Formats: sequence, C-alpha cells, structure tokens
Amino acid sequence: MLTISSNITLADWEIDISQIRAQGAGGQNVNKVASAVHLRFDILSSTLPPMYKERLMALSDQRISKEGVVIIKAQSHRKLELNKEDALARLKELILSATKQQKIRRATKPTKGSQRRRVDHKTHKGKIKSLRGKVSAS
Repeated sequence: MLTISSNITLADWEIDISQIRAQGAGGQNVNKVASAVHLRFDILSSTLPPMYKERLMALSDQRISKEGVVIIKAQSHRKLELNKEDALARLKELILSATKQQKIRRATKPTKGSQRRRVDHKTHKGKIKSLRGKVSAS
C-alpha cells in the first residue's frame, strides 16, 4: 500500500515490482544477486482520480510511456528492500509533482531607472572599448 496523500492511496495490486540484476560494477556478486527493482505502474487502469491521471499523462517524462505505463528502475542500493523503497518514493514524488499548480507568470516591463542604467552601462563600455585603439605617434 502506497500513501500518496491523506485521501489517496495505491493498492499493492496496482504496482508491479519485479527483481532484476543490477548493471555496472560490483564484482562476481553482481552476476548472482538480483537486487535491482523494476517498478511498473499503469496510470489508466489505476484507482487514481481522473485529474491525477490527466496530469500524469500530460507530463513529458521519459519514464511514462505512450500507453500510460510508468517504468522506474531502482538500482542505487545494494539491498533489494532499499531499492523497493527508493522506487516507491520516486513513484510517489512523480505523482505529487504532477498535482502541483504552476504559478501564473505575469509579464512585467523593466523600470525606467533600469532601462537608463542599462543604456548608461552600454555607452560606458563603448567608451572604454574605443580607448583600446592604436595610439597615434604624433
């Protein structure tokens, strides 16, 4: 059972967790022990509210396939239990990130003072650069 918020939880049957062998260095033990975790979560067939589903499907995240399946691979820890916890925490973080409202950006104009300072700075730089020319020998 994964608790997303106070009123939203995901049942165990909605999340498919399978063990796989981790990639990378680790000596001979890496070839024997399947300690990495592959988590699969189908958004469309889950019990999430429709608003959550729409926002998750609208995300442009490489972990979400076109069919609406979230695939998370966790292999940063050496123990299977820690990798499971890591994968579930990343799934929860992904779902919560989709529910946050983006702040509405209001267009603003630069102030008169900032425009004046910008132009003054440009003319000052131009004067400095004009002094870099060759010195006449008269």
